[in-house]
Amino acid sequence: MQPLNLPECPLTIKKQNNRLFVFDTQRKRYVALTPEEWVRQHFIHLLIGHLGYPAARLAVEHQIELNGMKKRCDAVFFATDARPLLIVEVKAPTVPITQAVFDQVAVYNLRLGVQFFMVSNGLEHYCCRIDRAHNRYDFLPALPTYGELCQALSCTTQA
Repeated sequence: MQPLNLPECPLTIKKQNNRLFVFDTQRKRYVALTPEEWVRQHFIHLLIGHLGYPAARLAVEHQIELNGMKKRCDAVFFATDARPLLIVEVKAPTVPITQAVFDQVAVYNLRLGVQFFMVSNGLEHYCCRIDRAHNRYDFLPALPTYGELCQALSCTTQA
């Protein structure tokens, strides 16, 4: 797989029927190792292992229903009261981060109503805060730690 602009990530990979699978510690099962999954595993490792996001508050491939259609967010972090805090959208390294990717997160957010979202293709990473008053989102200079995110949202940082 392609090297990423993310910290090394200890992954358990197996080959079965000429296909590669990676053990997802959040979902507690092996999943197909696609380029997007490669990014998802590394990005989640960054958030949990380096930025302090609690693994217990993470839902991977969180399903939502919007206008009668089922959609899946790549990852959603929740507060201790089960309120969604953050949507994470990942793409394969070959997929550029375009306006369409940000629009995809905006559609998910119609259902979840978070104030922050992150987007990454493993090479480029963005975090945005939604400014509903001005109907826009503002880019943060860096990915926030879980503590910084909770401080901005006035929420608890309990794992």
